[in-house]
Amino acid sequence: MRTLTHTVAGSTVGIHFPERREDLDGFRAFLAGGDKVLAFDTEGIGLDVYTPGHRLRLAQFGNSREAWVLRTDLFAEEAAAALRQPRPFVMHNAPFDLLTVDRHLGVRLEDLGARTFDTRVLAHLLDPRAPQEGGIGLGLKPLSAVYVDPDAPDTQEGLTAVFRSLGLTKATGWAGIPVDNETYVRYAGLDVILTHRLFRELGPMVRDIGLDRLSKFEHHLQVLLAILQRKGFRLDVPYVERLKADLLGEAERGRAVARRYGVENVNSTAQVAAALEAMGEKLTERTASGATKVDKGVLLPLADLSLSWERLDVRTPNPLADAVLRSKRAEKWAVAYADAFLTLRDANDRLHPSIGALQARTARMSISRPPLQQLPSSDWRVRRAFVADPGQSIIAADYQAVEMRVLAALSDDETMKRAIAEGVDLHSFTAERVFGPDFTKAHRKIAKAVGFGKVYGGGAATICRQTGADLVSVKRALAAYDATFPGIKRYSRRLMERAEFGRREVVTPSGRHLPLDRDRLYAATNYVVQSTARDLLAQAIVDIFAAGLGDHLLLPVHDELIAQAPTADAEEVIREVGRAMESTFYGVRIASDPEVYGPSWGHGYGAPE
Repeated sequence: MRTLTHTVAGSTVGIHFPERREDLDGFRAFLAGGDKVLAFDTEGIGLDVYTPGHRLRLAQFGNSREAWVLRTDLFAEEAAAALRQPRPFVMHNAPFDLLTVDRHLGVRLEDLGARTFDTRVLAHLLDPRAPQEGGIGLGLKPLSAVYVDPDAPDTQEGLTAVFRSLGLTKATGWAGIPVDNETYVRYAGLDVILTHRLFRELGPMVRDIGLDRLSKFEHHLQVLLAILQRKGFRLDVPYVERLKADLLGEAERGRAVARRYGVENVNSTAQVAAALEAMGEKLTERTASGATKVDKGVLLPLADLSLSWERLDVRTPNPLADAVLRSKRAEKWAVAYADAFLTLRDANDRLHPSIGALQARTARMSISRPPLQQLPSSDWRVRRAFVADPGQSIIAADYQAVEMRVLAALSDDETMKRAIAEGVDLHSFTAERVFGPDFTKAHRKIAKAVGFGKVYGGGAATICRQTGADLVSVKRALAAYDATFPGIKRYSRRLMERAEFGRREVVTPSGRHLPLDRDRLYAATNYVVQSTARDLLAQAIVDIFAAGLGDHLLLPVHDELIAQAPTADAEEVIREVGRAMESTFYGVRIASDPEVYGPSWGHGYGAPE
């Protein structure tokens, strides 16, 4: 057995690396040593647990004083037996390790997850901000540097340097580095020692600010989301292959149009700007370096498209702007979606996207690898790649204007609450109040954008880009909105004043503390509303599992829950899911729209039969 030593916060710690079965006596004694909670971590050959060929290499156990690093090619059964002991464990970013041992060691995530703490969850509850937002961040290294030891090594960066010295890249290093490399073993051991020490610091802090209940909820939720990730979503592989070819063809057609206007490279901002100006377009926005800006925010209005790629009908579309946008988007989708789907699928042609339970400051959920929440609702093509299992149909339920309902409830605005109770279309109701009974479809679009601007913090300029409306009309609509719903303006002002003269944060109904930036106190309303809407969806997922319907769920995307059910039962199942999602929040009904989509996710967005 090899034993390495390291200094953490002034004390010497030991890292043990068994090489023979007789070395495991020490490991068994360590397990019996009386620690109530042990830290655990894994090292594999990559982040994509379900891709063919993925392997687990190391399983690490530790407390604040020592770590045991087990090779799983030699001691997998011993590692699995240790994890099955009826004791709590603590991990950092637990879902990844839970899924890893579920697949490779046969330790069910339902069992282990129920007795796992996650220092990443605790850190998010204490301060959800990223480093660029003024926070510590949620990585093990920066958290350890603040709470454990300012000289704690950055194990990821250290290993990257070792990879380079061995002629490996960051992509190939995790599989190629010798399993007994001293730095590899040392850093694997340090990760669990740091995690254990971090847990001893963060756990009491979460309790001290009264977030024990929210912590338990978030730990439970992320296990349920890991179950969805393990299940995966079936891919129509021949369709994905055709989609990739179609997207690459679309990208080339856009480039061909651009060449007709003198643009040889659609990614050259200088070429695109010069050609647009030659066509008579006035480009006034500049980058930080002083160059003419021709990003998506500039090109979409020129192409008569909203931020969600819907036709605005306010001008004649500029053919070059349209071609550049569509060419770049098609190229991006071919790589980010079609290629990624084919690369990340498992041996059974299922994709297992990573579902993040706590993302961004507001704790919203997100889907990554690949980023499915970024798909626009106006295009069904990528969603069509996801299909139901044989004999099943895709079903879905999303909330009806959940952010607006949350805003009405929190602000206690009587006008908006009455409109919701009467079942009227909120955006049409607002448009009528702003523009009169003869309002148009364009007026409704402005009213909708103004309402969402209150939720997401979008100002007049953003609403202009979304709707194509002129600034005067938008400002008039904003003023009329405030007059129509005075409770919302009062609520927003109250949140800002509390943040300005008290603690610079807002606290959501669930007890979540959301720090505010000194120069962005106006974001208080949108933080509370977005975070609360997220918490309602999270509670719905928990309730759906509690009702025995969890086996149907596939993915949460924005306010939508995607599921599947036997085709004959699809209508009944999605009604039950929809009922589980509904609730009353501060006297306001939170309603859902259940729907049977059909053979694919895309069929809910207009895909042809």
